[in-house]
Amino acid sequence: MIKGLLKKDLYNLASYKTSLIIVVLFCGIAIIGTDAIYWGSIIIGMIVGMISLSTFSYDEMAKSNRYILTLPVTRKEIVLEKYILAIGATILGSLLGFVLTLLIGNIMNYVRPDRVIDISIETLLATTVGGFFGVSFIQAIQIPSIFKWGAEKGRIQMFIVLLFLVLIGTGVGFLIRESGFTIDIAKLESVLKNFGLAFLIILSLIMYFISYKISYKIYKNKEE
Repeated sequence: MIKGLLKKDLYNLASYKTSLIIVVLFCGIAIIGTDAIYWGSIIIGMIVGMISLSTFSYDEMAKSNRYILTLPVTRKEIVLEKYILAIGATILGSLLGFVLTLLIGNIMNYVRPDRVIDISIETLLATTVGGFFGVSFIQAIQIPSIFKWGAEKGRIQMFIVLLFLVLIGTGVGFLIRESGFTIDIAKLESVLKNFGLAFLIILSLIMYFISYKISYKIYKNKEE
């Protein structure tokens, strides 16, 4: 039944196909053509990854879950399908961002040899994984919020939570600076180089798992 739910959501997302291709290519060329080349993979990954959450709005407008629940499908499968779609879109977006950044960057180097862009595969990979983690973090917060309050209110709740986290991060950073605590940057870079990418991927999967558990608990007790 999850396969059928995925088909439904992918069919709804098909309406974004043309505009998504245009936006991704435009952002890719605009960003990759500058000195901020590595932002290309992050932005493209975020656009493709976050577009999957628009399926909640489709379901809400059509009240499709009321009909779906009359079929032999469980609430657990409905929640699981949304996470499969979100994770799949985020992985696809990250891969697409990586490939397009590399491809467009090399094409532009060929077109304008006087302004060669130095592309490091290692740095691009690290940036892409970092972008994947960022999108995963946002989705892990937003999906339970949408299940709880609906598509529109869920987005508002997510922005409030993110603002709260930014304020906390800013406060912690200020306290660290004021305390005179120093971080060994060289050692930190070494740790991130050796274990950082795997750590971010594992942490992303843990966040998705915790988020899924919360979403299922919310939706299990929700009336449609």
